[in-house]
Amino acid sequence: MHGPVQLFTVIALVSLPTVMYGGYALSGVLRRGDLTEKQRGFFRAGHAHAGVLLVLTLAALQLVEHGGLGDPARWIVCFLLLFGVLAQSGGFFVAMLRTRVGMSVTTGGAVLLGAAMLLTAYGVAFP
Repeated sequence: MHGPVQLFTVIALVSLPTVMYGGYALSGVLRRGDLTEKQRGFFRAGHAHAGVLLVLTLAALQLVEHGGLGDPARWIVCFLLLFGVLAQSGGFFVAMLRTRVGMSVTTGGAVLLGAAMLLTAYGVAFP
């Protein structure tokens, strides 16, 4: 492993404990009842998406590493994954305050992740 894949693998692995801490924080928020039911739903969705998408990122990075993409394309995929995960999951947290804006951010993250998956598939299909 080298270059962008190694760097972004480290970023994803270091990010996982923050999501784990988010689960702990979520349990406290739910116990206190500080949020509306809608806000709690967005908090849960943001937390769940962050964890699942980080695991997806770790799997995708392995495919990127062993696929046929060159370094410039690897950098692009890595940044798409990073910003896609942040936007997709972070949009739910933004939606707690401003629903319409948050859902737009979430949708943007989905587009970025979709592009990352398509580029990764291309690299796997044409090594």
